[in-house]
Amino acid sequence: MGFDELRNTVRGRVLTAGDTDFEQAARPWSIAVTQPVAVVVEAADVDDVAAVVRYARGAGIPVVTQPTGHGATGGVENAILLRTGALNRIEIDPAARVARVGAGAQWGRVQAAAAEHGLTGLAGSNPVVGVTGYTLGGGAGWFGRKHGWASNAVRAFEIVDAEGHPARVTADSDPDLFWALSGGGGDFAVVTGLEVELFDAPGLYGGRIMWPAERLHEVWDAFRTLTSQAPDELSVWFQRFQFPQAPEMVALDVAYLGDPEAGRDLVSVLDGIEGAVSDTRAAMSVAALGTITSEPTDPSPSIGRTELLTELTPEAEKIILGESVAPLVNIQVRHLGGVLSRATGGAREAMPEQYLIYLLGLGLPQLRDAVNAKIDALVGQFGAQITGRKPFTFLAPGESAAAAFDATTIDRLRAIKRDRDPQNVIRSNYPVLG
Repeated sequence: MGFDELRNTVRGRVLTAGDTDFEQAARPWSIAVTQPVAVVVEAADVDDVAAVVRYARGAGIPVVTQPTGHGATGGVENAILLRTGALNRIEIDPAARVARVGAGAQWGRVQAAAAEHGLTGLAGSNPVVGVTGYTLGGGAGWFGRKHGWASNAVRAFEIVDAEGHPARVTADSDPDLFWALSGGGGDFAVVTGLEVELFDAPGLYGGRIMWPAERLHEVWDAFRTLTSQAPDELSVWFQRFQFPQAPEMVALDVAYLGDPEAGRDLVSVLDGIEGAVSDTRAAMSVAALGTITSEPTDPSPSIGRTELLTELTPEAEKIILGESVAPLVNIQVRHLGGVLSRATGGAREAMPEQYLIYLLGLGLPQLRDAVNAKIDALVGQFGAQITGRKPFTFLAPGESAAAAFDATTIDRLRAIKRDRDPQNVIRSNYPVLG
C-alpha cells in the first residue's frame, strides 16, 4: 500500500518499510515487543493528527497512537502508528493550579515546571513516561494514596474524534466521552492535550535504601510495619533485585509528600536495619521524583506482569520471600490503598486491593522462555490470593482491557466505543472491544 496521499497531506514525517528511520520510529519502549505497522506518522501538530484520522477512516486502516511507546503490545499489524511526541507543550497556571500539556509531554518535564510554583502533578515513578497514556489508563503513582488516580485530576481533554474533528471535552460538554477517557484508555479519540489539576507540594522526603539479601526478612518486616500504619502522604515500595552478574539485593523505596522532617521520622525504623549498602533518602524537590527508583530512561527489552493482592497473607509472604528472584531481575510490592481505594470518578473506579506485585525480567531472546516460565510459576502459586484485576497501565501483552474493569464498566466502555467510533478507526494498546 502506498502512502503518497498521506505524505502530501501532513507536515510531519511519514515513514514506511524501507525508509532509513522506519524501524527506529516503529520501535516501542520495550524492544522485546515487535510492532508490525504499515506506516509511522510523526505528527507536527493537531492538524496532522486530524488529517491522519481522516485518511485512516477513508482507507479503512486503524490508527494506534503512541507518544512514547510505553505499554505497547505488538497488536498493531498493518496499522498507522501515530507518534504525537512533538506535541509537547507545557503551560503551568499556578493561580488556577492546573497544567495544560500536549500529548507528547513527559512527566519529568511537567514535574520540573510545576515544582517552580510549589506544585506537583500525580506522576508515576519514571520521568520519561508520557502524561497522556499514563493518565488515560488511570495512573497510580507516588501520590495516589494521597490524591487518587491521575485520571481523576483531568479537567479537560483536547481530542481529535474518530471522524477527524478536533474538540475540547469536559465533564459538562460531553459527559460520556469524558467519563470513558478518564481512566478507560485511549480507544475513544486521539488525545492531543490535557488540562490537569496540580496539587500543593509543601515538601518531599524520598529515596531508596538498599541492603544485601541477608537482610531480606528484616526489611520485609519493616515494610509490613510501615504500610500497616502509613498516612496517605507516605508511599513505600518493597523491592528484591537480581541484577546480572551481581548478588541479590533488597530495598525499600519511600516517598512522603509533606514536611521532610516528618517524613524522616515516619521511616526512622529503617535506620535500625544494619548493613545498608546505599541510602539516597533526603529532602528533595518533586522535580526529582523520578530519581527515587532510578528506572531506565532508555528503551530496553523487558517482560513484566502485575497482580493485585487485597492483603499480605502468610501464604503470599512465603511466595514473595521464599522464591529466588532469578531469572527475573525484580520482584516488587507496592503499597496502594489510601484515596486509591476510596475515590471514584470516570471509568477508573476505586481499587480495594492494598498491594500490587510487579514481576520483571529481561526480554532477551536467550532469557524469554525462562522469564515467562518463572512469572507463570509465581502467579500460579499465588492462586486465589490474587484478585485477577489489573490497573490498566500495568496490563501486559496478551492480557485484555476487560481485566482492568468490572463487568458494568467494560460494558459501558464498549457501548461508548461503538457509538463514537463504529468503524473502529482508533485503537489503543488494549482495545476495549478486544
